[in-house]
Amino acid sequence: MPSTHEVTNQVPPHHGYDAAADPALVEALHREGAGWAAGEVHELGVLAGSEEAAEWGRLANENPPVLRTHDRYGHRVDEVEFHPYWHELMDVAVGHGLHAAPWQEAGPGAHVARAAKFYVWGQAEAGHSCPVSMTYAAVPALRTTPELASWLEPLLASRTYDFGLRDPRTKRGLIAGMSMTEKQGGSDVRANTTKAVPAGDGTYRLTGHKWFTSAPMSDVFLTLAQAPGGLSCFLLPRVLPDGTLNALRLQRLKDKLGNRSNASAEIEYEQAYGLLVGEEGRGVATIIEMVNMTRLDCALGGASGMRLGLVRAVHHATHRRAFGRALVDQPLMRNVLADLALESEAATAVALRLAGATDRAVAGDEGEALFRRLGLAVTKYWICKRAPMHAAEALECLGGNGYIEDSGMPRLYREAPLSSIWEGSGNVAALDTLRAMGRSPESVEAFFGEVELAAGADRHLDTAVAELRKELADPAGAEYRARRITESMALVLQGSLLQRHAPAAVADAFCAGRLGGDHGGAFGTLPPGVDTATLIDRSRTIPA
Repeated sequence: MPSTHEVTNQVPPHHGYDAAADPALVEALHREGAGWAAGEVHELGVLAGSEEAAEWGRLANENPPVLRTHDRYGHRVDEVEFHPYWHELMDVAVGHGLHAAPWQEAGPGAHVARAAKFYVWGQAEAGHSCPVSMTYAAVPALRTTPELASWLEPLLASRTYDFGLRDPRTKRGLIAGMSMTEKQGGSDVRANTTKAVPAGDGTYRLTGHKWFTSAPMSDVFLTLAQAPGGLSCFLLPRVLPDGTLNALRLQRLKDKLGNRSNASAEIEYEQAYGLLVGEEGRGVATIIEMVNMTRLDCALGGASGMRLGLVRAVHHATHRRAFGRALVDQPLMRNVLADLALESEAATAVALRLAGATDRAVAGDEGEALFRRLGLAVTKYWICKRAPMHAAEALECLGGNGYIEDSGMPRLYREAPLSSIWEGSGNVAALDTLRAMGRSPESVEAFFGEVELAAGADRHLDTAVAELRKELADPAGAEYRARRITESMALVLQGSLLQRHAPAAVADAFCAGRLGGDHGGAFGTLPPGVDTATLIDRSRTIPA
């Protein structure tokens, strides 16, 4: 072979590591009461870091789902076909309880353990996390109607993935989807025009069009429609008790920027059979229980993507040489990598803290429920805003190689904006922060009670907390300032958690850069004196 084809200075494949060997994750897992799950989390981490799982994710995305509206004989079937590896990914997720399992396997740390596994397995492939997340989130909404929850919850929590169009009562496990937005409304779900008419037997018939239906191959869906008593929440099965298809007509699959392994559809309801969930006229209040749980997963998904981008960037910089030495040894690259690591650690810490709050709120802790309500809106906004910038910088660390599909970085980059759009864009999340504070002023003190557990630990943090209190004391123009307020809340919460729980190298660098003003607008602008070695070392993967 001619010498021009000799390959040198290329980075070895990044496989064969434990994705759960992540100090920030492991520390939070134990801190939040789920250390007992460490073995299963690491088992899943080894699989997530394997070449096999990487291939599943690659092919599931390169062969996206296909809509089949009719069979060969002309019968309406409204089915979505997936690559076999999609089902492998789903089988692992359901088998490890990443869906609704914590609701049935309740105990201290159940939701934290599930959150850690969701974070780890999402690094193998993010798209299939959508139906997993919605199945998890459906349970609190269904619990408003005990007669539905009594038979659905055990099936939603089952660790058996049972794909296919059959009567839900005959299946070994179920997946749930959600259908809220319409063409004319988007996030303004009260503008929905889908109608629900009582059928006289306790059921309803729904007619309308849904602009986005997540995971249309699911077994059951929660949806909103206008009933005689106002906007209400309904459960729609794909298959009716007599074995016939419900009148949910899949019109087309969305051609999305990312998240391509997962199907999203437009759906027509043509007198579709539905069951009321909650009370008539209380549809938003009912389905918000589902939305709050998916917001936790948006934060977890953003943190998971950051971790994946970070470890790929560190791996590349460790093995790639330029100008006579490894990239990772060059001062400016160390600044970039350390800055990416700070963002990842902060996101992981706060996402797992909110999972812990979920455990305690479910167990009846009112203070944790108040903190969680406000903390979820704040954190969903901030992590999901930071994720696309983080993915772009991590990709750039690989240079031109990162811009090529083979690296996996373009897929990560395309996926990153999704969580900031799903279940409420940035404006919706920021305004919801204001709404939560207005409707539940005690949640503000619960939030500050959490943040001020680190009082006196860092002067930058103390100053930022004091400034935030002043900001919140001025209601004039709060809606215009909603993003600024929410960002400040997110940063002081992350700073407080890191000061209390992370190594000094992490906590002090975060507070100096993010709260002390000694940071530029791009990653890689940390102030002098940061212990980059510790930050980068905590970002290295460990062979399985």
